Amino acid sequence: MIQVFAKEFNSFLNSLVAYIVMGAFLTGIGLLTWVFPETSVLEYGFADLDTLFSMGPYVFIFLIPAITMKSFAEERKMGTLELLLTKPLTDWDVVMGKFWAAFMLVLLSLVPTLIYYYSLYQLGNPVGNLDSAGVAGSYIGLILLAMIFSAMGLLASALTANQIVSFILAAFLCFFLYTGFDSLSTFAGNQGLLVKQVGILYHYESLSKGLIDSRDLVYFLSVTGLILLATKITISSRQW
Repeated sequence: MIQVFAKEFNSFLNSLVAYIVMGAFLTGIGLLTWVFPETSVLEYGFADLDTLFSMGPYVFIFLIPAITMKSFAEERKMGTLELLLTKPLTDWDVVMGKFWAAFMLVLLSLVPTLIYYYSLYQLGNPVGNLDSAGVAGSYIGLILLAMIFSAMGLLASALTANQIVSFILAAFLCFFLYTGFDSLSTFAGNQGLLVKQVGILYHYESLSKGLIDSRDLVYFLSVTGLILLATKITISSRQW
């Protein structure tokens, strides 16, 4: 797994993909947080990072599929996936190596946003007048969300040899898993809460309140594991 991770992560850093993705994410979130009047924290008048954590998932819906779209699709198209799978590596090694490479790139993109936290901490009146527990919970939620989206992007890439199709499929699946069940819950009557709990948004909002509930953590880890299992089964079929 380490070999696959190193190869994938280095390939990201040696191409423009990583820098375009990180630049687009930081520019978009920076504009939304500090510049655009409708979402600017300076206009809002309160020291919080709600803009980052409410808009971040929607930015991830497009940026993470852009990272993962070539993970398997490109290798299938070039015929190098079968060669990779014949090496002394298990299918899990290949899947997890690619998953961690994509996930770590997303985490690397999040690190500079800590500057936003420091800035708001200093801008608070008095200094430090910021809900740090809520911010910490929101960061955990955003990291776990990136984990699910990275796994979903890999699954979409494993299902097709076309990178564009992989991107569109991953973006759709991530969007549906994030907000789809919340929308469907309005039609579920008495089962509305149960349907809502199946989706990501319910658990993400729970973490954003600063309450780290083990049920939310289990949800994120379980969904990620199931998606990675589906990816492993897909590439194990060897029906290229």
